[in-house]
Amino acid sequence: MPNRTDLRADCGSCFGLCCVALTFSRSADFAIDKPAGEACPNLADDFRCTIHSKLRAKGFPGCTVYDCFGAGQELSRRAGRSWREQPGQEMFAALPILRQLHELLWYLTEALEYDERLQPAIDRVETVSRTADLTTVDVAAERAVVNELLLETSRRVRGKQPKKKERRGADLIGARLRGADLAKANLRGAYLIGADLRDADLRQADLIGADLRDTDLRGADLTGALFLTQSQLNAARGNHQTRIPGSLTRPAHWSAAGS
Repeated sequence: MPNRTDLRADCGSCFGLCCVALTFSRSADFAIDKPAGEACPNLADDFRCTIHSKLRAKGFPGCTVYDCFGAGQELSRRAGRSWREQPGQEMFAALPILRQLHELLWYLTEALEYDERLQPAIDRVETVSRTADLTTVDVAAERAVVNELLLETSRRVRGKQPKKKERRGADLIGARLRGADLAKANLRGAYLIGADLRDADLRQADLIGADLRDTDLRGADLTGALFLTQSQLNAARGNHQTRIPGSLTRPAHWSAAGS
């Protein structure tokens, strides 16, 4: 069974799969158009990004919020040779599928801390993730089963909450929620793009799938936030006063976010 270390991207052990397999569309997230299967021009011969430390400044913030959950290095390990040495189509097709399965494992390993009965579900997804031809996996079906388990875990941890804290899928784009009491709130899939959550209490809030692009989390407390991912934090704004779960890393660009 993988632990959370296995489910963290290790770009140094990957053949730069996300830099080749994925499509880039010129936008606020990507400075260029790039079709799937074509290497990004910023990818060096050693599979390192030549502008890694300057991605945001160079117009590639979309790269900073992408998280393969360790799928890239796992596929590279299985292949043994890079896509430059052999046809890479199988690896490219497998990447988004294994990424989703690893994401499910990330959530389930967190939920296991609250309910040890979830171990069989972890074992099942881990087994499926080792399918020889990942393109045959019904990812939607796997997600549906896991989602029910995560919902039950969320309900158990958060307990019964007032209606004002049930904001699943809510449109909160640009909302002024500074200092709001959102502890144990249901914010699954909520649109919090550009919302002001400075100094908000988000302890044990369910944030699975919440869109935190440009969300202001300066001074917010996300201690024990449920199902929060590194990519969500990377998409948001925060500072040294923002409290985050111990399993995640404070994004480097937060140091310039001010107080």
